[in-house]
Amino acid sequence: MMTAEDLAKEFHTALVARDWPAMRSLFHDDASWTLPGDNAISGTAAGADAVVERARLIASYGLSFKLEHILLSRDNMALALHNTAERNGIRLDEKLATVCRLRDGRIAAIETFLSDVPGMDRFFARDLA
Repeated sequence: MMTAEDLAKEFHTALVARDWPAMRSLFHDDASWTLPGDNAISGTAAGADAVVERARLIASYGLSFKLEHILLSRDNMALALHNTAERNGIRLDEKLATVCRLRDGRIAAIETFLSDVPGMDRFFARDLA
């Protein structure tokens, strides 16, 4: 069984490599991912396939996902990331924590906390998608 730190590293590696099958293998079938804001990637993706599709959509915007820290609790983990990108003259430069709740050695739920929700709303605006 993978440790929480292993899961964090594998999640980041799969995201950066755009390796969606590898990412899918990290999740329980009933996994979810919740992001704040009011934009094309906001809300809750329910089910592992929807979670991977959410990651695929985020990556399609050309983001750079810099891993700054892996944070561990007794039972869960978080990735502290610095995401940057530019499109249509809009720059994204945000710090975030992607908090993963684990169950039986796999990811059961993700909640993302952002430093700049209005900036995320501008960058991922539905009318620019």
